[in-house]
Formats: sequence, structure tokens, C-alpha cells
Amino acid sequence: MKQAACAALVALVCPLAAQAAGVEYRSLSDVAVMYDAPSRQARQQFVIARHTPVEVVRSQTGWVKVREPGGMLAWVEASSLAPVRMVIVTAERARVLVRAEDDAPLVFEAERRVLLEPLTEAAPAGWAKVKHRDGQSGFVRISQVWGL
Repeated sequence: MKQAACAALVALVCPLAAQAAGVEYRSLSDVAVMYDAPSRQARQQFVIARHTPVEVVRSQTGWVKVREPGGMLAWVEASSLAPVRMVIVTAERARVLVRAEDDAPLVFEAERRVLLEPLTEAAPAGWAKVKHRDGQSGFVRISQVWGL
């Protein structure tokens, strides 16, 4: 139990360490119903929005247990997961910059709960390159987003 709690803390504090520990993030392809067990006959807990990033906790045939950005655990049909990954802004306002430097010019600011697409370009430790749905892209501190 302590090991699981430590792994969860690492995943929140250091996404790069979480990747090394085997944490997998995905996003939802459409609005999805979240269940308390891996069955459509199970109790529906809540509905989650399209493109919301989720952490995969466990998989079994046709179903995936996920943690949503607020920390709640639920089951979702595996077919609900999208091939495209997204991250969600957790800071009040995330600053997306031209370069991965704190004093770089600002490209845009994204408010809490805005979804951004992580780009595959390499970024210095502590940074991620992201793109807004409107097309603007830049670098954001990984401490300001969830889902990496």
C-alpha cells in the first residue's frame, strides 16, 4: 500500500519519473460514462468530457480502470480511449512560452482546465512542448499541466 501511495505521489510531483515507473496516460475519444466496475450494468459514477486525459491504472478485456485529473478512479470502456493524447492545465493560468526558459516571450496563457496537445518535440527537463486547439504552440512548465 505504501508503495502505491509513493508511486502516486511521484506521478503528481515528477511526470518524468512517473514515465520511468511505467505510468501511462491516455485521453478520451469522446464523452464517456465512468462506471464503478468493468460492466455496463455497473453503477454509473459520472460523465467525463471528450479529450480529457486519464491515467491508466489497470486494464482488462474491453475495460480500463483510470484516474481522472481530479483523482477519482473509475472504469471506462477501452474503446473510449483515443490515440491522441492531451494534457489539462492544473495551474490557475499556465504560461506557454516561445522557448523553454522562464524569461522567454509569452505565446499565450491557458486557464485552469484548458486542454493542450503535447507535441513529440524534445524539451528540456521540467518543460513540455504543447499546442492549443487554435494552433498556437510553445513550451509550458510540466508543473502547470497534468497528463504527461
